[in-house]
Amino acid sequence: MCRTRAVLDIVGDKWALLVVRMLKDGPLRFTELKRAIDGISQRMLTVTLRDLERDGILTRTVRNVMPPHVSYELTPTGRTLREAAAPLLEWSLENLPHIEAARAAYDSRG
Repeated sequence: MCRTRAVLDIVGDKWALLVVRMLKDGPLRFTELKRAIDGISQRMLTVTLRDLERDGILTRTVRNVMPPHVSYELTPTGRTLREAAAPLLEWSLENLPHIEAARAAYDSRG
């Protein structure tokens, strides 16, 4: 396998980029991320967070209080990914209406 494919798999994962985007202003707890990312299931968020932690994109911090306080924060590598992905995320938001209109037009032809 091409070694860069592992990195491109992160960039190509819609949930990973949304998590990275949500962590841009600092650490968030699991429930805050879940509320902020529309459509993500609890299981998918858990899997995405574990994968990003494994890849060194974010860190997971557990504070021993009752109940335990777990937060997630971008690493320096995660911050550079966020900077690199920001133009793509902005493009997505700007062009969403055009894409939705094009899809509706395409689907109505059928």
